[in-house]
Amino acid sequence: MTEHIDLTAYKGEYFTNPDGLQQYYRDYDVAPAGAPTVLCLPGLTRNSRDFEEIAAHLAPTCRVICAEMRGRGNSDWDPDPARYRPDVYVSDTMALLKHLGTDRVIILGTSLGGMMAFIIAMMHPGTIIGAVINDIGPEVDPKGIARIKAYVGKGTPPTTWAEAYTAIKSSAATVYPKFSDEEWRWFTHKLFADKVGVPIIQYDPAISKTFDAENAEAAPPPDFWPIFQAFYSIPTVVLRGGLSDLLSAETLEKMAKVHPDLVPVTVPDRGHTPLLNEPECITAIDALIKKVS
Repeated sequence: MTEHIDLTAYKGEYFTNPDGLQQYYRDYDVAPAGAPTVLCLPGLTRNSRDFEEIAAHLAPTCRVICAEMRGRGNSDWDPDPARYRPDVYVSDTMALLKHLGTDRVIILGTSLGGMMAFIIAMMHPGTIIGAVINDIGPEVDPKGIARIKAYVGKGTPPTTWAEAYTAIKSSAATVYPKFSDEEWRWFTHKLFADKVGVPIIQYDPAISKTFDAENAEAAPPPDFWPIFQAFYSIPTVVLRGGLSDLLSAETLEKMAKVHPDLVPVTVPDRGHTPLLNEPECITAIDALIKKVS
């Protein structure tokens, strides 16, 4: 992004989800009355900071809401880890929309957030008027799932920012192979909060329980291709990191073939996931919003 944008032009707000937990969201509400609402849904361990740059870019023309799921960011952790699952997150999201007084949104969903968008389209038709899906599809590469399982809720949290920079650079070196040291610091600060100079993890490690084989039901994972059919009437952009180990080029190609109004965009030198500040992402997101607004 080359234009001057204000990354702080939002209000931090809370709503109460159906289980009585307080969930946080950022509200970029500076656009003219009647502007479309863009709802940003982050990935599995991520938070509203992931959308800082794109939210600020869109804020002059759209109301932008950046949600934080239960157990992430500033939202309450759930005392029952069994509720860390997509159907519950979707219920929370619909409660957020009710709280906001809106029932039609453009969704920008990263990874888990994109999967939530598929479910919303199926369960609540008419809610989504356009969508940007960031590096996820109706089927996922097992290699990516294995990589995620290996780090979610694992390891010892860093006690200094120097440790945090080193750990994140080591774990994500193949995801962002051309990052400078400055970019690694910028990225690391999206993953941790600062408490008196100490980096603090921004998700409940208990979300890893949803991946534990011993706690998983024996039933096979759901087939998301039928669920994806609910998206066929929704103008969609799908972003894929050129190095992604979760969304394969073959799956993206199939998505574009079966969906009558889908624009596939591959972002070079990015794994899972693109960061949404890349020129390819900005151009595609702007075009999608212009199309559906």
